[in-house]
Amino acid sequence: MGESRKTTIINWIKKRRIKLGIGFILLLIYYFSLPKVLFQEPYSTVIESAEGDLLSARIAADGQWRFPAQDSVPYKFKKCIVYFEDQYFYSHPGFNPVAIVKAIGQNYRAGKVVRGGSTLTQQVVRLSRDGKKRSYFEKFIELILATRLEFRCSKDEILNLYAAHAPYGGNVVGLEMASWRYFGVQPHQLSWAETATLAVLPNAPSLIYPGKNQQRLLNKRNRLLKKLYEEEVIDRDTYELSILEELPQKPYELPQTAQHLLQNIAKTHEGQRIKTTVSNRIQNRVNQIAARYYGEYKQTEIYNLAILVVDVKTRDIIAYVGNSPTNKAHQKDVDIIPAPRSTGSVLKPLLFASMLNDGELLPNTLVADVPTYISGYSPKNFNNTYDGAVPAQKALARSLNVPAVLMLKDYGIYRFYEQLQRLKLSDIKQHPNHYGLSLILGGAESNLWDLCRAYAGLSSTLNYYTAHDAKYRENEFVDLNWDSSVKRDFGDEGFSKPLLGAGSIWLTYNAMKEVNRPEGDEAWKFYDSSLEIAWKTGTSFGGRDAWAIGTNSRYVVGVWVGNASGEGRPSLTGVGSAAPVLFDVFNLMPRPKNWFETPYNDLEEADICALSGHLAGPDCPVSKQWIPVSHRQTETCPYHRLVHLDTDGQYQVNSNCESVDNIVTKSWFVLPPVMEWYYRSNHLNYVSLPPFRDDCTGTTANVMDFIYPKDDSKVYLTKDFNGELQPIVLKAAHTRANARLFWYLDDQYLGETQTFHEMPVITQTGSYYLTVTDEQGHELKRKIEVISK
Repeated sequence: MGESRKTTIINWIKKRRIKLGIGFILLLIYYFSLPKVLFQEPYSTVIESAEGDLLSARIAADGQWRFPAQDSVPYKFKKCIVYFEDQYFYSHPGFNPVAIVKAIGQNYRAGKVVRGGSTLTQQVVRLSRDGKKRSYFEKFIELILATRLEFRCSKDEILNLYAAHAPYGGNVVGLEMASWRYFGVQPHQLSWAETATLAVLPNAPSLIYPGKNQQRLLNKRNRLLKKLYEEEVIDRDTYELSILEELPQKPYELPQTAQHLLQNIAKTHEGQRIKTTVSNRIQNRVNQIAARYYGEYKQTEIYNLAILVVDVKTRDIIAYVGNSPTNKAHQKDVDIIPAPRSTGSVLKPLLFASMLNDGELLPNTLVADVPTYISGYSPKNFNNTYDGAVPAQKALARSLNVPAVLMLKDYGIYRFYEQLQRLKLSDIKQHPNHYGLSLILGGAESNLWDLCRAYAGLSSTLNYYTAHDAKYRENEFVDLNWDSSVKRDFGDEGFSKPLLGAGSIWLTYNAMKEVNRPEGDEAWKFYDSSLEIAWKTGTSFGGRDAWAIGTNSRYVVGVWVGNASGEGRPSLTGVGSAAPVLFDVFNLMPRPKNWFETPYNDLEEADICALSGHLAGPDCPVSKQWIPVSHRQTETCPYHRLVHLDTDGQYQVNSNCESVDNIVTKSWFVLPPVMEWYYRSNHLNYVSLPPFRDDCTGTTANVMDFIYPKDDSKVYLTKDFNGELQPIVLKAAHTRANARLFWYLDDQYLGETQTFHEMPVITQTGSYYLTVTDEQGHELKRKIEVISK
């Protein structure tokens, strides 16, 4: 081979390599020419119901109504847009040479641009490059990028991009938003005429404005409909009916069915489309209930309410009403569901269940209900009356404050605080001493979300236990869920309680079922069709918050009523304001077939004192009752004792004054004096213990006690508006209704009382001994410290 031949071959190889290199570089440029994310614009935040219906939407950050692209384009729009814009869309590689040549020829003859020749793929590229100056060079770039887009995406995906980003006039972008704005329905619900209207609009979006260019828009729509008929996409009847349809005349409002849930979701999912767990039907019905009660309550200057409905089994949110349909002056945009508010009495069932679970209470154990003063704290019942003693579950059903405070005192504030932390009540986060005993009466704050989660966890614990061979799940108190793509993990099953046992929960719910119903539903027990729910109300101090939370085996419903501003109203109560809303919501929900199943494996039948509710002692009348398993360690009845009476049963006697043969021994139900004082006024069958006969000596009896003040307590003298000291009122109780009591402060005689033992006293600051005696010589002494403010 000659030298020249060799040189020629080498040069050819070099040129070949250069061409290959250039080709490779051009291929890389071509490959990476199309941005990975074609559209950078922000999207509206959109939430859908569990059925796929639009619940609410929020405008995008750039002020445009631009919904995220859907998975598919409706059939009608697909046909309309292809026949109108790009009939050969499914056969070209991203550009149509024939259309380009025809467009150049028509534009040349007309002396201006009368035809674009762009395919739908090119239009998608042009929309993604919004703001670029129109030129032949730009058209060439669009053509290149269109072919690249065809390699990346399927034809249907390209159509989806077009439908999501096509301009529809004003700040309306995309088919879905245009469908809602101009026709008030979803795209797949549009008629052929409506779809055709939206297919021709991106070509000239200014035609949509009402009253302007209506005839031009109508002509364009009808030409498209005729083409669809000629191409046998629609039949003659459809065509003739379609051309008779009117054009849209005014914009529709977007559905805002769950705007506060949208507001909540947008915090973490802005610009996304979220399919929620909310039922569109139930959400709309609950919205109607909220609107009706708002219209009623605003007459008494109560402007806000919130409703949350939770599926017990899945923890899914079924309905979410964050506020009433009020106005800006009354904070309509505030989502009250996560807002901390004073709890009122809604924590009482949690204390009751905890004490049952820990073996420190039985369902009907008598709890004191008397005037109470604890370190300067004096709780009062709502109606300012006292029962003396009341069964614990009735105290819960009637929401009595004094028994609840005394139960918390016995259980321990620290222990109950830790229990609330395990229940994930996140707003109860101060030190337990910050709340004190007021914790059980609204001294702490919580929110509707946390409270509904807690009650849903309790209901699910009970349901799972009875349905799965007496087993529990370790993660029963999971968070609530609004995202349909998320399924909560409840953890492994086993025999350890997640927090409270099924038996304690079941007994608590049975007590809550007895809560007095709102007006008009008082006789619910007498109807087979009546709604069975375990529910509790709460009213915060000053009438600022009204709560009602209820549950059956399928749902938990929580309701809050009040003013978002915190302004109280005297007419606002849990049972009067929140409970009616609760029952209306429950009445629209599907009903479970049965009440909660009885968890027999976590209960045992025990002999209980029929009068005191304690475990029966040897002198008690006995009744059989269900109690939590292994809780026989609670004390036996402390109120029944054997007493010795004379043959007539009128007096107590002993061997010093009566022959043993004549002494009658009898079991007697005896309450402490203060409890007895109030108890007998509400229980006509209560019989006080007879006094000792006068000739009996060496006897003592606890026949009286102080109601106020307690031992070693500080008593404050207050002043009226004129600056004058007001008396302190000392109170005592005696087992005999007509007993006369004599009062002394140190050596000073104050006077006597009969029947009602209250003694007003004004004295100087200092320490004193208060003494009270009765006619039979029984005496009480108490040291007190009087302080003048």
